[in-house]
Amino acid sequence: MVVKDQILKVIQELPQDATVEDAMERLYLLYKVERGIEQAEAGQKITQEEARKRMAKWLE
Repeated sequence: MVVKDQILKVIQELPQDATVEDAMERLYLLYKVERGIEQAEAGQKITQEEARKRMAKWLE
């Protein structure tokens, strides 16, 4: 699916009372998910254990 089609689908699925901010949040989420998939496919990922170690440092 091309990007324009994805954007149109997201907007069409919004409730009738959605705000511009709601649309922007959904589109930003779509962007971040797509970017994450691209990074994973390019081998730019970490193990779950490494993620836990990093998160533990943030919570100190």
